Amino acid sequence: MEFTRMVFVTLLCLCTHATSLPNFVVIFADDVGFGDLGCYGHPSSLTPNLDRLAAEGLRFTDFYSTSPVCSPSRASLLTGRYQTRSGVYPGVLYPGSIGGLPLNESTIAEVLKPLGYATAAVGKWHLGFGPNGMFLPTKQGFDEYLGIPYSHDMGPCHNLTCFPPDVKCFGQCDMGTVLVPLMHNEVIKEQPVNFLDLERAYSDFAASFITTSVKKKRPFFLYYPSHHTHYPQYAGEGAAGKTSRGPFGDSLLEFDNTVGNLLATLEESGVINNTLVFFTADNGPSLMRMSRGGNAGALRCGKGTTYEGGMREPAIAFWPGTIKPGVTRELTSTLDILPTIARLAGAKSPPVELDGVDMTEILINHGKSKREAMMFYPTDPSEKLGLFALRLGKYKAHFFTRGSTLSSTTPDKECSMFAVLTAHDPPLLFDLEADPSEHYPLVPSGETDIPALLERIKKVKERFEASMLFGESQIGKGSDPQLEPCCSPQCRPKPHCCQC
Repeated sequence: MEFTRMVFVTLLCLCTHATSLPNFVVIFADDVGFGDLGCYGHPSSLTPNLDRLAAEGLRFTDFYSTSPVCSPSRASLLTGRYQTRSGVYPGVLYPGSIGGLPLNESTIAEVLKPLGYATAAVGKWHLGFGPNGMFLPTKQGFDEYLGIPYSHDMGPCHNLTCFPPDVKCFGQCDMGTVLVPLMHNEVIKEQPVNFLDLERAYSDFAASFITTSVKKKRPFFLYYPSHHTHYPQYAGEGAAGKTSRGPFGDSLLEFDNTVGNLLATLEESGVINNTLVFFTADNGPSLMRMSRGGNAGALRCGKGTTYEGGMREPAIAFWPGTIKPGVTRELTSTLDILPTIARLAGAKSPPVELDGVDMTEILINHGKSKREAMMFYPTDPSEKLGLFALRLGKYKAHFFTRGSTLSSTTPDKECSMFAVLTAHDPPLLFDLEADPSEHYPLVPSGETDIPALLERIKKVKERFEASMLFGESQIGKGSDPQLEPCCSPQCRPKPHCCQC
């Protein structure tokens, strides 16, 4: 105990000295389910680099996103606040969306900038483009950005190549909008993007950012929200056809290869022992895509739902010499990443109400979580309905349940789009340690004092909802096709002329 206390004190002392500030790499996968990685039990996934992170770092079993879809979950990770506060709801942002992550929200990058951190984002932003690119990462605390500003299926893809030598993308994606652009900072580099070279470009950009930061002796924060393994899957020559899991497996392998390249760069630059690498994912698997959609393991349903499969995610923290290998079953969330990074860097937290808590004790000492509960909002949260579910300790209460198109095709009828909104009073109650699949609601028995438990849950719910001030819906502001990014803004007719 004395030793771990000394380690913790030493770490805090180091973090107060500018030249010893820790670096941070946050890796955010897309539509990766709880059961998709080798280190989480998938029998045919090839994820050797993520498996290494899990073997040599801290693997989480009870880690949650805040939303079962993309944009809200990203807003929560970067701000440490539920998406209902920032207004990134309902659903997701589109190429022509008028709104985006409000500029008065503070991101992790903005928290670190006053300490002299170099900051970069590479990959899928999906927090708005807006008029004149006003919501891009470079407007939200990031020095540099390379990526697609929204989801890569938000544009016609039927004529694009997703796998070599010339295998066209599976499906139609979104028709009637501009071709998917690749942007560097605020300038379009390619339109349409070349999927076969995309991951190599991301990997090279991220590696260059790390090496440049080290040469300049600047601490750095790299945010890498990958497009893999969101539909349509894609992979270049280094991964295509290399797994037995098909297109999803190849896409996942290419993502894992980039993780390996980042680790190699950290090692070659001599900063791996001073860098916290944190991996997780935005939401559960898109089960509507069947074998191309991912796997939630033992958890129920997937993307679009507030069942465990939609919101419980794989997560790994890796920091050689600081984080000891192990597994934690403590209740944690993407919300907790900002306060943890702020604590480790000695940065000031934003002067707003945060929903995240500091995970330092978990990371350094494998200790207890400060998180009392986890709240579950649907894709379309409203003040009228409030929370759909709440987890307190090992228990989860569902006040409302509903399936989703994104989780259709599964045998479980409760996941389907035909499973309509259903209120539960008293709420459906599950013991997630005994029943992570949420199949067997608890009934009154001698083992658990259910009335007392429900009363505790009710009080936590009432206290939380009393503190929740819904921000103006950014997605509710609507869309304007003229805002869609186009490398030839004055060309006609849009969107077909937007190619370069």
